[in-house]
Amino acid sequence: MNARPMHQTPEDSAPQRLQAFLSSRGQPDWIEPLTPDASARNYFRVSWEGRPAVACVYPEAFDKKLPWLDTTALFSAAGVPVAEVYAAEPGVGIIVQQDLGDRLLSAILETGSESNAELIDRAVRLIAKIQAATELARERRSIAYRLRFDREKLEWELGFFLDHHFGSLLKKPLSRGLETSVRQEFASLAEDLEEYSKYLTHRDFHASNLMVADDGRLFLIDHQDARLGSAAYDLVSLLLDRIKEPPSKPRLDEKRELLLRERSLLGLESIEPEAFEFEFDLVAIQRCLKAIGTFSNQAGNFGRSNYLPYISPMFGVVEETCKRIRRYPAVLEMIGVAQGRFD
Repeated sequence: MNARPMHQTPEDSAPQRLQAFLSSRGQPDWIEPLTPDASARNYFRVSWEGRPAVACVYPEAFDKKLPWLDTTALFSAAGVPVAEVYAAEPGVGIIVQQDLGDRLLSAILETGSESNAELIDRAVRLIAKIQAATELARERRSIAYRLRFDREKLEWELGFFLDHHFGSLLKKPLSRGLETSVRQEFASLAEDLEEYSKYLTHRDFHASNLMVADDGRLFLIDHQDARLGSAAYDLVSLLLDRIKEPPSKPRLDEKRELLLRERSLLGLESIEPEAFEFEFDLVAIQRCLKAIGTFSNQAGNFGRSNYLPYISPMFGVVEETCKRIRRYPAVLEMIGVAQGRFD
């Protein structure tokens, strides 16, 4: 097909924009819509240079310093598996990348296969490899190194949880006194966690953001929000995000030990197991509440009820953790209110 000039207007739909772009590049304008997960971006399977590819169509044009492109280049340079970029056109808001298939790790784990344990271990090893790329991120002046889970960011996420769980979903705000106490504890938690923010993290390292290739390799997706965070952050996300039943303590201990061993093999700073467990616990409280806020927003404001089953188990993790480490009594009271145990 001969290339021809691309003409589009801001009002063109994503499929129209993509088909015009493909035609302008002399590619077949066949597209297959794919379903994004809570994303403003539209995804399509296309044919590019005779091979299958996936096109991401942004709502509008983007800057050539788009975080996704920056972090893709960073992870690729570090040997962390991400999709290869075939074409990027900031002016029309389109990226064409390697087609990683349709096998999400989350879907595979639901099958209960005996090989699932090995896949989880590969994911844990991948977390260590991401953390080992921290220095490379600094050398490349990556946006991921310039972003950090500082106190402001952590507190904002916890405030987002309050706004959307009690506002958007339950439509029953906390009493002024309890909310004030909870926000004070959130500020203390965020201040403590800021001290741990030293390593590169994916930032959303849950099983729905990991693709499994036909050869068993894991690939990162949705990595544009990578930033510096706790050594425990991605592990918490992997083990506790989107759960319907909290994992046992022996399972958590096993995966924490694996990550510490992998970090050591890669020459990263040693962390004592007891100290790492405490760090993991603090991250688990913040991350689980942040995730509940996201699920509440999706369910309460967009009608996506498929997120609702994850809320109670993640509250359970937060409650058990607060009791075990004997911290955050206002957060415990807040959970009781959220679950209707008392007003």
